[in-house]
Amino acid sequence: MASLRKRINPRVWAGFRPFGIGTPHPNNYKEIVKAVWENRDRLPYAYRILDKGVCDGCALGTTGMRDWTLEGVHLCNVRLRVLRLSTMKALDPALLADPAALRGRRAAELRTLGRLPHPMVRHRGEDGFRRASWDEALDLVAERLRRAGPDRIAAFLTSRGMPNESYYGAQKAWRAIGSNSIDNAARICHSPSTFGLKGALGVGATTCSYSDWIGSDLVVFVGANPANNQPVAMKYLHHAKVAGTKVACINPYREPGMERYWIPSIPESALFGTKVTDRFFAVDIGGDMAFLTGTLKHVIERGWVDEDFVARHTTGFEELSAQVRGTPWKELERAAGTTQEEMLGFAEMIRDARTAVFVWSMGITQHQCGEDNVRSIINLALTKGFVGREKCGLMPIRGHSGVQGGAEMGCYSTAFPGGAPINEDTAQALSERWGFDVPGTPGLTAPEMIDAGAEGKLDVLLSAGGNFIEVLPDPAYVERALAAIPMRVHLDLIVSPQMLVDPGETVVLLPAATRYEIAGGVTETSTERRVIFSPEIPGPRIEEARPEFWVFAELAARVRPELADAVRFGSTEEMRDEIARVIPMYEGIQNLRERGDAFQYGGPMLCAGWTFPTPDGKAHFSAVTVPGATAADGRLRLTTRRGKQFNSMIHEQRDAITGVEREAVMMAQEDAAAHGLRDGDPVVLRSEHGTFAGRVRLAPVKPGNVEMHWPEANTLIDRGRRSSEAGIPDYNAWVRVEAADHPPAPEEGREEPAVVA
Repeated sequence: MASLRKRINPRVWAGFRPFGIGTPHPNNYKEIVKAVWENRDRLPYAYRILDKGVCDGCALGTTGMRDWTLEGVHLCNVRLRVLRLSTMKALDPALLADPAALRGRRAAELRTLGRLPHPMVRHRGEDGFRRASWDEALDLVAERLRRAGPDRIAAFLTSRGMPNESYYGAQKAWRAIGSNSIDNAARICHSPSTFGLKGALGVGATTCSYSDWIGSDLVVFVGANPANNQPVAMKYLHHAKVAGTKVACINPYREPGMERYWIPSIPESALFGTKVTDRFFAVDIGGDMAFLTGTLKHVIERGWVDEDFVARHTTGFEELSAQVRGTPWKELERAAGTTQEEMLGFAEMIRDARTAVFVWSMGITQHQCGEDNVRSIINLALTKGFVGREKCGLMPIRGHSGVQGGAEMGCYSTAFPGGAPINEDTAQALSERWGFDVPGTPGLTAPEMIDAGAEGKLDVLLSAGGNFIEVLPDPAYVERALAAIPMRVHLDLIVSPQMLVDPGETVVLLPAATRYEIAGGVTETSTERRVIFSPEIPGPRIEEARPEFWVFAELAARVRPELADAVRFGSTEEMRDEIARVIPMYEGIQNLRERGDAFQYGGPMLCAGWTFPTPDGKAHFSAVTVPGATAADGRLRLTTRRGKQFNSMIHEQRDAITGVEREAVMMAQEDAAAHGLRDGDPVVLRSEHGTFAGRVRLAPVKPGNVEMHWPEANTLIDRGRRSSEAGIPDYNAWVRVEAADHPPAPEEGREEPAVVA
């Protein structure tokens, strides 16, 4: 654990406002009371989950209510809100006899109906779902999989609460059926990070630990907002600030939670708050790469590069340097939306730092140029050797407990277990290990699955969790695509809106087990690469709920009976033994058996001692092309953001940190005045792809930009705009803002989504 300074430090106080009274802020004590009330019918079980289980919320990683970074109890309001999904009783099956009546309900209402109790089936022309046995349901799906063939089937797995064992078992079974078209939620969050890191450093995960924040000279957040998405991280930041760490944020919006935060479990912070960020750098949406390149230009031209490190441990710097030196300042300023002087201010922070950690999230990755955005961060970090040593690192921070392990288990249409690329050679090696033929060409990514459905090229879609309607751009298109797929199989805890889309031919609902219900326990992998054992928690059960890996194995055993022994596992312990053999970096997972068991693959830091697992043993700079500035033409740049939600699972209609509601169109005072608008005015936003009715909320957004909540803003997003390598959707758009004649009705512009990846 990090060594902490215990003394009071007024230098980091935000001001005397006990618990943030008088400002928008999360009320953590109210969250505890709400969690107790929601779970009052199963309170002992709920407490055992919190006390003994591994959090199925964000990917910071805990065992019970403790972690490996700081002493004391860690319990965030995200985990408290997700808790009910594991404790609720089964829904009344009669509710699904009339799906049309449910389709008018918001997803938050569907969530409260209860857990799926047993398999259910609905055929085209039938009014609703009827009960089915597991054998009937599995036989029905397996028969359709056989008829469809490997090229016309696809599977997707969410990240909320999904353990490593489910990912590994699912992808092995799907490949036994003959398809690489199996993808997970990492595709639409950090897939560009994997491409950028693998190419530059030879690793596909964060290179450091959370403890490296504490005492580092500088922690930089680019397109990340832990205050909303990883609230426990704010506790780490408090201790980092006390230890003297400076914090910089690069973002189009001056996030209130990243400016000051009240941490209830630290008396000093609870009373006085914590002043988090030392300096904000406001850039235009999509301007991160230009800003970072401009910073790099200052660092290079002023001789602030660690020349010894660059010469001995990197390659590609000369090409990058020539390109950066040749890029005019005016071009960088236009693309970044800021000045050469602001870039110099950040460059000086880089110059003065002996150690630094760079943290980024979907504000960087969910762009058409997401991979190069990541590379621009890596380029800047490498100029000072901010990797492979203590208090330094590159961290794509994760928001969900299953994302990191999902891709590493091979539940990815473009990579095999361990991140191996899909080609004939790697497929042959895996075939020999598993004892059956594995296809050697990449499968469909998650967005491509929906395209295939719309084009009549997909016969079966199996979605374990997730809700494509509220995750992907252009929800109307997604719904039409789902309706066109002959068979949809939804393996989930609860009812989600995509289940209620009328069948192309058949819809099958299968009840999933939570991680706490799985015999033998399971594991998750945190952002910092810590593989953590989550034990089975005794308590009430949904009798017919089954683990995802069991469902996939049973389907594969029916489609390919000769491979039944290869895809079925006798226990999760047996699965972990195989994972350790197939994925060398997970050596040690086979030893995890008890509560508290964990290991950090690769150790506290990757690339330690500047040893890089690349073919030439060096880190690679990458010359990236900065996108040119686009003429606004009266339009504003739009980006999507999270509020009081767990990804697209919305908890409240008003965000406690920003104080704005779900239909808010957050914009600068200057832009509102230019459009003749005031705070609270109803407006309509129009892009080339859709419209949205909302209300103006004046906010510290950089002029020329607006922010809206995701997934509500998905109606404005171009579904075809994706990054070139990872295929991640670009959740940004150009929009026109118009005054509306009347305020939006509650149904317009927002639909509370269900649990998704």
